[in-house]
Amino acid sequence: MYASVGLLLPVLLLLLPCVPGLPFYNGFYYNPGGRKLGSGHREGLFNGVKLVVETPEETLFTHRGANVTLPCRYHYEPTLASPRPVRIKWWKLSENGAPEQDVLVAIGQRCRSFGDYEGRVHLQRDGEHEASLELQNLRPEDSGRYRCEVIDGLEDESGVVELELRGVVFPYQHPRGRYQLNFREAQQACEEQDAVVASFEQLFRAWEEGLDWCNAGWLQDGSVQYPITLPREPCGGLGLAPGVRSYGPRHHRLHRYDVFCFTAALKGQVYYLEHPEKLTLTEAREACREDGAHIAKVGQLFAAWKFRGLDRCNAGWLADGSARYPVAHPRPNCGPPEPGVRSFGFPDPQSRSYGVYCYRRS
Repeated sequence: MYASVGLLLPVLLLLLPCVPGLPFYNGFYYNPGGRKLGSGHREGLFNGVKLVVETPEETLFTHRGANVTLPCRYHYEPTLASPRPVRIKWWKLSENGAPEQDVLVAIGQRCRSFGDYEGRVHLQRDGEHEASLELQNLRPEDSGRYRCEVIDGLEDESGVVELELRGVVFPYQHPRGRYQLNFREAQQACEEQDAVVASFEQLFRAWEEGLDWCNAGWLQDGSVQYPITLPREPCGGLGLAPGVRSYGPRHHRLHRYDVFCFTAALKGQVYYLEHPEKLTLTEAREACREDGAHIAKVGQLFAAWKFRGLDRCNAGWLADGSARYPVAHPRPNCGPPEPGVRSFGFPDPQSRSYGVYCYRRS
């Protein structure tokens, strides 16, 4: 089912030539204009003709590495006798204060993509009034809401497409212990573990699926929150209902917490390396290399547990120096009665008490 959606947005006018008095951005000049109607979408009436943009109401679900089409079509009411030239713009909407990201702008056959989307996005051109966006080789950070804007002269209409990658949220803390990361360090920590900082929506969905964690962590919007399914005294008190507790926005540089990371389904394989003896951290890295792989990252282990059902009762080294093991089917002598990734923290790297989990790309 499709819904026509619109907002009061700038109108793209001209490519590059100087236009005095108009704001200039990303090689284009813009002019504010248009009106929002009470129906919840903009109806661009010009010469008795209305421009309508259609995008799907339902969220699109996909996985890391896939190619996906974000549907967007437009039409006129009444139908025009002959086609009109339009300009099409796609951008990724902000998440609670984060900057918006330009994705693609097209005028006729001329097309330009931006930033991390360069070379990965294309417009579908297989039909009249088609403005759908093809996005290739999806990454975890591609999850979010995308706006499709169609501009006809001084009239513009738009719709939103929501894209969600299948993934898993996991809490992460610095090797030195609890509450050591400012916001930038939290972002870097997730990136090093093949993940991104989770959004509130992703954490909320993880809470609905049973995530319970008493340590507060950064989220993508710069807020600090934590999910509780079983209320208890150290975690906000017994008097509060289950839910996602919030400390609200925190100073990105001065305040320090843990972080909630989000990683999407893997393209490769995580496995426990069968080795005749236990290894130090350095030996573990080398053992994976000798097996044609790399020592696994925390995000990769979580993804393998969540989406591949990886189940081992053997603790193994990971790339960040932690020791963990994944349990998909809880059983005696294998940790708590719930599925999850168990952690031994960050042991002495010279300890020969653990095996190793390796990752091999497909």
